Amino acid sequence: MFHNRMPRYDVLSEDAMATLDRGWRRLLTEVGIEFMSDRALDLFRAAGQRVEDNTVFLDPDFVLEQVAKAPREFDIQARNPDNTVHIGGNAMAFGAVYGPPFVREGEVRRDATMNDFRNFTKLAQGFGVLDSAGGVICEPNDTPLDSRHLDMTYALMTLTDKIYMGNVVSGGNAADTIAMSEILLGGRDSIEQTPACISLINCNSPLRWDDRMLDAQFEYSAAGQPVVLTPFLLMGAMSPVTIPAALVQQIAEALSGITLSQLIRPGAPVVFGSFLSNIDMQSGSPTFGTPESAMGLLCTGQIARHFGLPFRTGGGLTSSQVSDAQAGYEALMTLLPTFLAGANWVMHSAGWLEGGLVAGYEKFIVDAQILEMLQHEFTPLEITEESLAFGAHEEVGHGGHFLGAMHTMERFRTCFYRPFLNSSDNYERWMRGGAVDTTGRASALWRKRLEEYEQPPLDDGIRAELEDYVNRRRTELGD
Repeated sequence: MFHNRMPRYDVLSEDAMATLDRGWRRLLTEVGIEFMSDRALDLFRAAGQRVEDNTVFLDPDFVLEQVAKAPREFDIQARNPDNTVHIGGNAMAFGAVYGPPFVREGEVRRDATMNDFRNFTKLAQGFGVLDSAGGVICEPNDTPLDSRHLDMTYALMTLTDKIYMGNVVSGGNAADTIAMSEILLGGRDSIEQTPACISLINCNSPLRWDDRMLDAQFEYSAAGQPVVLTPFLLMGAMSPVTIPAALVQQIAEALSGITLSQLIRPGAPVVFGSFLSNIDMQSGSPTFGTPESAMGLLCTGQIARHFGLPFRTGGGLTSSQVSDAQAGYEALMTLLPTFLAGANWVMHSAGWLEGGLVAGYEKFIVDAQILEMLQHEFTPLEITEESLAFGAHEEVGHGGHFLGAMHTMERFRTCFYRPFLNSSDNYERWMRGGAVDTTGRASALWRKRLEEYEQPPLDDGIRAELEDYVNRRRTELGD
């Protein structure tokens, strides 16, 4: 996995941080947070917090006491130990797109299928820059709703040997993920000692945690599995239009969810989540890759470090309908500040299109290329006497060239990063090759990668036990 050793880009002054601090404290004490779960309300009451109907008014000092119990860093084990990831510190882990009901394959936009889900899982296995295929890479609409989470989790566990995300549609689905993780990774003690999956718990912003997400949170936190507590903020719709107001709301929502995880199980691993962008004030549509979202992302990194928490944000986000120039520059507008902020868990790193409604095959390849280039760009430069190449100057002298110099000949294969998607051909050669643009090259590449895919080995006994579990639960669920 990638470790970002570059300096962080902090944009908030001490005065600004102090103002934000007063803001989230006021929201928690005067407005409160809704928790649509009796179990959650009971925990808050027992901890001495004021509860009125479903609204919890939280003491900020109590919240900070609970937040301090969460680990600053933790590991998530993969069935291939080489793919185990570290969350926190300077580590950055990347997962593919999450949640789209549609797929784009070239010019065709259609409902996503289970075959698409498996294809994206295989692609994620093949790209070293991705630490995880993610969770719901796309929503397989050709499988039964009640049991499709079993098929998705089974695919993630068998088609990759990387970490995966847990299903959060319900508490029952979360329990299934945990049970299958126990089969895959050696039992309950093993996954409680080192977590096996990471799961997204979204806040129904503004200021409400819904029952289904909370049911999943209870399952995962009780089992010691990390959850990403994420306010879902589109400024102008789910939060006020100003970035500072959105940041204050984000802090209040995220910290309240983190507090609940600590009440469920003190020391439960959590991630400070952020999904912050804005809407188009003319159309009302969500927009991504905006300057405002980039600034919010940079601020979020500084805020999470202030609280001593690992954080999630970023990804290759775009509003574009196809894998075009807009898709590329909007993705970079989000991924670049993701690296500058040093995000620890990065969802939607490959494949996001059309505001998250679509998982795109070509976009998956473009994003993987951007991600690989950024990882090279954010690798610190090593400056040594050897790298100054004084001998090359002595060899070439004045007015010569370095193409044939010994220093160049010894290093020409590895001295520069070579993109796998770009074209640097001159015009004539590019025309002779069919004048294929980036989208065309990406289309050919994802198909080639699928042809080259090799399934990672898995013990036959474990595979059979997973299959038995899936089949039994499918029958129990009526599918």
